[in-house]
Amino acid sequence: MKTKNIEHTVLIRATPKEVYDALMNGKKHSQFTGEPAKIRAKAGAPFTCYGGYITGITLELKAAKRIVQAWRSEGWPDAHYSIVTFALSNKSGGRTQLRFTQVGVPVDDYAKKNQGWRTHYWEPLKKFLEK
Repeated sequence: MKTKNIEHTVLIRATPKEVYDALMNGKKHSQFTGEPAKIRAKAGAPFTCYGGYITGITLELKAAKRIVQAWRSEGWPDAHYSIVTFALSNKSGGRTQLRFTQVGVPVDDYAKKNQGWRTHYWEPLKKFLEK
């Protein structure tokens, strides 16, 4: 199966800890996406987002710095996972630079996922944190 990689860099007016907590706390994740999420900040723990549309396992965590997950979407080939990395760095003025990569997205779902991160994650995350 052919795959592609997604890379985004997003600047958010919030601290790395606030961004990390929004992504890794199930309650906060549900608040910013508006969809059910079961996620906790523990390496090895399974997670689901968007009511089970996204499932995976958290592989590595460095609080307020880095999140690495094995991540799959509903409709992907059986047992196919991509690797998602959120790298957070402190910027001046209380801002966070989020460098995001997703390696191994099935080529037929690439356009939808590439856009989906913008509309279903970065935009609502900024709205949620930049109040």
